[in-house]
Amino acid sequence: MAFKAGVITFPGSNCDRDMAVAIEAALGKPAIRIWHGDADLPEGLDFIALPGGFSYGDYLRSGAMAAKSPIMRAVVNAAQRGVPVLGVCNGFQVLTESGLLPGALMRNAGQTFVCRTVALTVENTASPFTQGYNQGETIRIPVAHHDGNYFADTATLDALENEGRVAFRYNEPVNGSQRDIAGILSENGRVLGMMPHPERAISPASHPSLGGDDGKRLFEGVITALASA
Repeated sequence: MAFKAGVITFPGSNCDRDMAVAIEAALGKPAIRIWHGDADLPEGLDFIALPGGFSYGDYLRSGAMAAKSPIMRAVVNAAQRGVPVLGVCNGFQVLTESGLLPGALMRNAGQTFVCRTVALTVENTASPFTQGYNQGETIRIPVAHHDGNYFADTATLDALENEGRVAFRYNEPVNGSQRDIAGILSENGRVLGMMPHPERAISPASHPSLGGDDGKRLFEGVITALASA
């Protein structure tokens, strides 16, 4: 089966090429590049990624303006049909602003930009994105964000925990995120938003200075899920 994956580019995206490279490494063919102003997604798209960056200069709130881009109507419709959607960093912010994921990403505690590799615990292995990991496994993924402090009301946080929708959790405080949440899943498990950058961790483990390869299994997991669907 010939899978199709697409990467959305918004004005101010700066990790779209990194995302496309990571997807191509897992898929074996180039990802389709999609402009935010397009009204429709390419026909037959199997996987959609929203990359990191500073869409629209982070005006209003991070991701707020990008969530109103024409292409997001098609992305929301695709997600509701069950197409896997990954949002990383700014992409995570866009997913919350568009209503595909609950909560919001606020300014980091301490008001500082955080840029380093962090340790994460894998909390869920039942989604297409996380099936390549082991429950409770510690992985190392780079972060680079200023507004990554995940916030939601207590009822929402409890629901995420009880429904197994926390995908990744920081092993130590990184940005003030409630319950050290680093990534969450939608109710159907087909949408993942996370602040750490798995696309920056696809290099061989022998080259940890390039980010390591703990992010590689995330992309491979999606391809495996599509192949078995």
